[in-house]
Amino acid sequence: MPYALSAFEIVAGILLLFAGGELFVAGSVALSLLFGIPQIVIGLTVVSMGTSAPELFVSLLSTIQGGSAGDAIAVSNIVGSNIFNVLVVLGLSALVVPLRVKSRLVRRDVPLLLGVSMAVWGMASGGRLTWQAGVALLVGTVINLVWEMRTAEENPDEAGDIDDNDRATPAVAAAKLAGGLVLLVVGSQVLVKGATTAAIALGVSQTVIGLTIVAAGTSMPELVTSLVAAYRGKADLAIGNVVGSNLLNQLVILGLCGVASGGAGLTVDPVMVNRDFPIMVLTTLACLPIFWTNGVITRLEGGILVGLYGLYLVEQVLTNTVTSAVDEFRLV
Repeated sequence: MPYALSAFEIVAGILLLFAGGELFVAGSVALSLLFGIPQIVIGLTVVSMGTSAPELFVSLLSTIQGGSAGDAIAVSNIVGSNIFNVLVVLGLSALVVPLRVKSRLVRRDVPLLLGVSMAVWGMASGGRLTWQAGVALLVGTVINLVWEMRTAEENPDEAGDIDDNDRATPAVAAAKLAGGLVLLVVGSQVLVKGATTAAIALGVSQTVIGLTIVAAGTSMPELVTSLVAAYRGKADLAIGNVVGSNLLNQLVILGLCGVASGGAGLTVDPVMVNRDFPIMVLTTLACLPIFWTNGVITRLEGGILVGLYGLYLVEQVLTNTVTSAVDEFRLV
C-alpha cells in the first residue's frame, strides 16, 4: 500500500507541475511580449524561468524542510535536471527537427553556462554549499539578466517571429501566472512527499531519487516546451529554453536554496561531487562542438545525446544496486 500511495503522489505531483508550468510559461511569454522582448531572450530568461519553476519549488521546499534528506533532493534535483535537459530535452528536440543554432549561443551563452557549472562544482566540492555561495550566485543572476537585455538591444535582428497565439491581455496573462503558481506550489509539495516516502520504502537514497525521478518530473515543462517549439520551427525557443533553464537552475534556484539553508549551508553528497557534478559539466562542454558543427544540431547528434542519458540511467541503477549489496553485506 505505501508503494502505491508513493507512486500516486509522484505521478500526481508531476502532472500538477506540468500543468502549472504550462500556465506559468504562457503567462510569462504573454507579459514579456507586451514589453517587446526578443524571442531568443524570452527563451533564455522568461520561458526558461517559467519552465524551471517546478525545480525552484521542489528544491526550495526540500531545503526549507531541512535535514540531509531535504538537502539531497534539493541539490540532486538541480544537477539531475541539468543533465536531463541537455541529453534528453535537447536530444529529443533535435530528433523532431534539426535545430539551427544562433551564433550568440556558441559565443556567449554556452561558455557562460560552462563557467557557472564549473564554479558551482567548485563551490560544492567541500561537501557543503554555504549561504555566501548562494548570495554570490544570486548576484550573478542579476548581472546576467542585465547583460542579456543589453545584448538583445545590440542584436535586434535576433528577435525572431512570435506567434499571435502567444499574445494576451495583461489581465489574462496575470491570471495564467497566478494559476500556474498555485499548481506549482501544490504539485511540488505532493512530489517531494511522494519521492521521499518512496526512497525510504525502497531503500534507495534520496540523492538517486532526486537525480532521476524528481529531476525528470520537474523537467517535463522544459521537455514539452522545447519539443513544441522545435515542431513549430522555433529553434531559438527550443535551444534557449534548455541553456537558459540550466543557467537559472544553478544561479537562481541553487542560490536561493543556499541562502535559505542559513548558516548550516546545503549538504552535498560526496558521490555527487565526484560523479554527477563532473557529468553535468561534461554534458555542458559537449554542447560547444555540437552547436558549432555547421550551426545545426542534427538528428544523429540528438540521438547520441538521448543514448548517453540511457547509459547514465543504467549507471545510476548499477551503482545503487552495488551500494545496497555492500551495505547489506556489512550488516551481516
